[in-house]
Amino acid sequence: MSVTLRRIREDDLENIMRWRMDEDITRYMNTNPRLTPEGQKEWLKSINDNTDVEYWLIQIEGQPAGVINLTGLNSPDGRLGWAYYVGEKKLRSMKAALSLEMSMYDYAFGILGRNAVYSDVFTLNQGVIALHVLCGCETVEEKKNHVLKDGVYYDVTFMRMTSENWRGIRDGKRYEKINFVMEDSGNNE
Repeated sequence: MSVTLRRIREDDLENIMRWRMDEDITRYMNTNPRLTPEGQKEWLKSINDNTDVEYWLIQIEGQPAGVINLTGLNSPDGRLGWAYYVGEKKLRSMKAALSLEMSMYDYAFGILGRNAVYSDVFTLNQGVIALHVLCGCETVEEKKNHVLKDGVYYDVTFMRMTSENWRGIRDGKRYEKINFVMEDSGNNE
């Protein structure tokens, strides 16, 4: 399995728009957006101009597969938020998911020197919660009726990996290392 990351380019926006509006993806997200090509171009410009976030296109076996991001890069408390999705169903695998998550911890703690990484997951998404636990995350809190989407309230589970915990368990984890540090690989315009 080969998983690589690169900066998001304008020619990725059609795929990202399709993935982000796919019910299979949005059912676990805070919104069900109605995206447009023009809006996607504005979004790309906004993330490229925002030093507090970093986004990558996930490629699996050389094919565009999804998006992973970090938020809070400017946060003085050393905490980051993160999220990802693999929009191409045929490219989803436990091996890719484990490699993405654990390599992201390597990047957040080893390269960026952060203290903690947080994620929030719809509580009904028990598969992702189990994945985070398998990687070593702890549940911080579950908030009932935390997100209102299309007239329905959803419970949200907040999870955390600390630098100290990752250092203690990392050597016992087996995963394909994915490089989060890379040169820009193309024009973003």
